[in-house]
Amino acid sequence: MPRSIDVPGLAHNAPIPVGARVANVLCSSAIAGKDPATGNLAADPADQARLAFDNLRRFLDAGGATPADVVKLTVYVKDDSVRERINAHWLALWPDPAQRPARHVVVHDLQHGMALQLEILAVAC
Repeated sequence: MPRSIDVPGLAHNAPIPVGARVANVLCSSAIAGKDPATGNLAADPADQARLAFDNLRRFLDAGGATPADVVKLTVYVKDDSVRERINAHWLALWPDPAQRPARHVVVHDLQHGMALQLEILAVAC
């Protein structure tokens, strides 16, 4: 049975959790570049990227996982202009090329001023 994972400051407008965990499998819903103190989306795409990766770490911690447990990261972007920012945070989180999860970037028409969203699948030990 799934256990919902909620993280303060990352709630969705819809009645869904930030993610769920079943046994050792952890899956997120969309993780945006929101400021957890205000719940507001950052105006600048660079700040959205930074906050999204910070929020990803917070979600992993709340779900009992670490970046080493992530097996796939999907990144939805409004356009490719934010790709360099994503890569900077990606390399900071997973610096060893032999220890990186799979990654897929999808260009998608995001709503509400979002430049990107992250989704992960992790298998926690």
